[in-house]
Parts: sequence; C-alpha cells; structure tokens
Amino acid sequence: MAQNTVRYSDKDLAEFKELIQEKIRKAQHDLELIKSAYMNDHNNGTDDTSPTFKAFDEGSEVMSKESNSALAIRQEKFIRDLKNALIRIENKTYGVCRVTGKLINKKRLELVPHATLSIEAKNMQ
Repeated sequence: MAQNTVRYSDKDLAEFKELIQEKIRKAQHDLELIKSAYMNDHNNGTDDTSPTFKAFDEGSEVMSKESNSALAIRQEKFIRDLKNALIRIENKTYGVCRVTGKLINKKRLELVPHATLSIEAKNMQ
C-alpha cells in the first residue's frame, strides 16, 4: 500500500477500543437506571398512597417523565455514537477528522471518544 494515510497506530486503536467499550458498558448501565426510574413512574404500587407522593403535583410528574425520556434518548444516541466509533476503529479510520483529514488530538479523544471532528474543524462550524 503506497497510501500515506494519517492514522493512529494499532496499539493506540486498541487502547481507544478498551476505553470506548468501558464507556459503552457504563452508558448502558446508566440507561438501564434511567429506564427503570421511568418504569417506576408508571408503577401504581403502594408508594402513591403515601402522603409524600401526594405532594408532587402532576406538572412535576409529567416534567420528570419528559426529562427521563429525554435523558434516555440522549443516552441511546451516546451509546450509538460510541458503537460507531468502534466501527471506525475496526476500519482504522478512528481519530481522523472527517473535515480536515488530520488526526484528532489524543486528549480530545480521551474526553470525547466518539468525536469525529478536530477542534480546528469544530471551530470552523
């Protein structure tokens, strides 16, 4: 291959893969917590006979269901983005800015492992 592609080494990619897989595990765990909290909003157990629950007006209940739903959606997108990053690792295109074609700073990838843009490209937006 006479291609002069800029990319991270296999060793770096393996480290990123581990980091991302750990983030996916944590994100899926968090998503389960969000979903179970959402399901508990719907359960009509003995909880809602206690006077403390009567204090919540319906507005705040609707609000918490909406924010739980929004949290779950955001978490699902985060997991999808991380899984896409794993595909880029397999393709050996991970960490390459999709605008400039340069390597995305390692520190940025450690903080935002699903990033597809370098700071330079992000600032151009």
